[in-house]
Amino acid sequence: MQLYSFFNSSTSYRVRIALALKGVEYRYTGVNIRVGEQSSDSYRELNPSKGVPYFIDEDGNRFSQSLAIIQYLDERYPQSPLLPKDKVEKARVMELSAAIACDMHPVNNLRVLGYLSKNFGVNDQQKSQWYTHWINEGFTAVETLLQRYGSGDYCFGNAPSLADCCLVPQVANAERMGCDLSAYPRVLAVYNHCQQQPAFQQAAPKSQPDFIG
Repeated sequence: MQLYSFFNSSTSYRVRIALALKGVEYRYTGVNIRVGEQSSDSYRELNPSKGVPYFIDEDGNRFSQSLAIIQYLDERYPQSPLLPKDKVEKARVMELSAAIACDMHPVNNLRVLGYLSKNFGVNDQQKSQWYTHWINEGFTAVETLLQRYGSGDYCFGNAPSLADCCLVPQVANAERMGCDLSAYPRVLAVYNHCQQQPAFQQAAPKSQPDFIG
């Protein structure tokens, strides 16, 4: 098993959480997306999407999208399932996960923020306003979903799911960017609970071999 990852990549963080929850061992290969290693010829040949994570299993199967990787892991390693069997419960987990992975993350990831600066002259203050706007839009929706349908210590019940794999990295990024998340108490309660769990600690950015302080 091999995971190409960057310590501060929220999409990589999602996969690391899933791997840790399932107790799957793997080899970690750091790809520094801050300095453009993902665009090198050698890495682009491996992953045409030029991003992280990128996962290779022991049979040579390769996947480049975090949600696809986690779904594959969940089916291959059914212990500690991350998606419920019940169709309604599964849809709720997918709904919240997509609100983060499809609505929030894509407009605020590193390459989008870089493009805004390089091609539209957006300064740091404007970039921060952009980031904060989409964080508030997204977490307002997530908080509402959790208040309506969530329960227990995690997003949905007393065991972690794909939703928690997505929520924790997004909160971590928002806090790192200085966003005020006090308006989202249920989001923060789930995040703080997860932060106390060994698997989430193992997957955290500061626990990775390529961590930059």
